[in-house]
This record gives sequence, structure tokens and C-alpha cells, in this order.
Amino acid sequence: MPASPIFCDAHTHLDQYEQFDPAELPGILQRSHEAGVGYIILAGTTMESTERCIALADEHPMFYAGVGIHPMHAYNPVDDALYARLETLARDNPRVVCISEVGLDYLPDSPDHEVQDQVFRQHIHLAKSLGLPVIFHSRESHPEVFKVLREENAGQVSGAMHYFQGDAETARAAIECGFFISLARPLTRLPELREVARNIPLEHIVLETDAYPQPFKKYRHNWTEPRHLAEVAQCLATVKGISVEEVAEVTTRNLSQLLRLETPDAPGAVNPTA
Repeated sequence: MPASPIFCDAHTHLDQYEQFDPAELPGILQRSHEAGVGYIILAGTTMESTERCIALADEHPMFYAGVGIHPMHAYNPVDDALYARLETLARDNPRVVCISEVGLDYLPDSPDHEVQDQVFRQHIHLAKSLGLPVIFHSRESHPEVFKVLREENAGQVSGAMHYFQGDAETARAAIECGFFISLARPLTRLPELREVARNIPLEHIVLETDAYPQPFKKYRHNWTEPRHLAEVAQCLATVKGISVEEVAEVTTRNLSQLLRLETPDAPGAVNPTA
């Protein structure tokens, strides 16, 4: 019997689930395992969130952590003391595999753009100093994000454009900067995104869910979890006219090579290579 496809989630906020209700995590983990999920990346959004992500990754073998301050929390510049804290967390914890979630967000209520820029650049400096990839956020800020990535030579460590919903030109710009395109559930509901994804080479794609608690949804079973990777992968397979097994194999290999993790051969069965 052929092996079941193994999916890996490049970006979640399961620490927020743990904060919302710790009783949620065992069920999420079990459903992830049953859906063929090999490992899950927890993205930090504040210092406190980053510390929670690392603690959860220490506790659960399926989890790895990202260190980062989300642009919507970038109210103050990264000074020497804060940089040192970020560096210690990223350097001294083997479960940390990326700098995430960082970037720029230019919604009307977002923090000062100059502060965001400084915070983003400092995270890129940290990533380059430690050789960690950058998983970045960009909302209403694509030209500015790509400007920073190019000026800071962030492609040196590579990474992924998180929760991609852009057009073909945006995808090309991200790839030219040395980054993967990270596709999530919007692929399943946006025809224009499916058309863009059709023309992105699979070798430049990773998958994610951006899972976090969603009590605004009427039914609990509709909340996004890592188990939904299978749904995203099936949609991408249909769009490209290939098998879901091929999507799983290539996207999982892409992410594992990016994060320098062993490619899992069973759900939840993965260890760092170093």
C-alpha cells in the first residue's frame, strides 16, 4: 500500500489556541496526526508569544518555533536590549527554526511605518547573523517589503511570504528576492489566487494554515487547524493537474530544506538535522 502524503505547516499561531483554552491542543494535535501532518511551525508575534511558542515546541515533538515581533505589535524600535533578548531566544533554543512572524503592515491602524521598518530590518539582521530563514508578513505594503528584503539581502537566508494572496507580479517579486510562496486556505475560495498558483512552480511553494482561535465562526469545526493542510494541498493539486501526493512531497521537501529539518516519513516523526 502506498504511503499516505505527509504535509507540514509553515505557519500557525497555536500558542494562541493554548492561551484561549489549553484543552484545545490535544485534539488539534490528534487531528493533525490523523490528517498526515508531519510537523507544525508556531510563529511568535510578541516576546511573550515567542516564549510560549518555544515552550510548546519543547513540550510537543510536532512543534517547532519561530522568533519574532509581528508588525502590528511593532510599537517601539528594537534597541540593543531587545535585540539581545531576541538573539538569545533564537540562538539558544534548538526548537527555533526561523524568524517569524515579522514584516510590514500598512493598515490604517497599524504602528508607525518607520518603526515597523526598523523592527523588520533588525529581525533580518538577526536572521542573517544566525543563519535562520525569515517568514514574513506583508499587508498593503508589498513594494516596501520587497525594498527592505532587497536592501538587506534577505535572500541570503531565504524564507517564505506568509499567507500569500497576491497577484502574479507579487509572486515573481517574492521568488526573485529568494523566497517561497506560502499558500493557505484562501487558495480554496479565491479563483484569482488559484490562477496565480497555477503558474507558480511547485518548487517555489510551501503550505501553511495560519491557524489561530476563531470564535467569531459559528461552528467550532470550521476553525482553521493544521489538519486543513490536506484541503489546501488537494486544491493546489487540482489547480495544477497533479496528484496530491506530489504536492505533499515537493512542498514538504521545500519547507524541510528551508528550515534544515529532516523530511518526515510519518506524521509527527521529524527531528532536527543539527
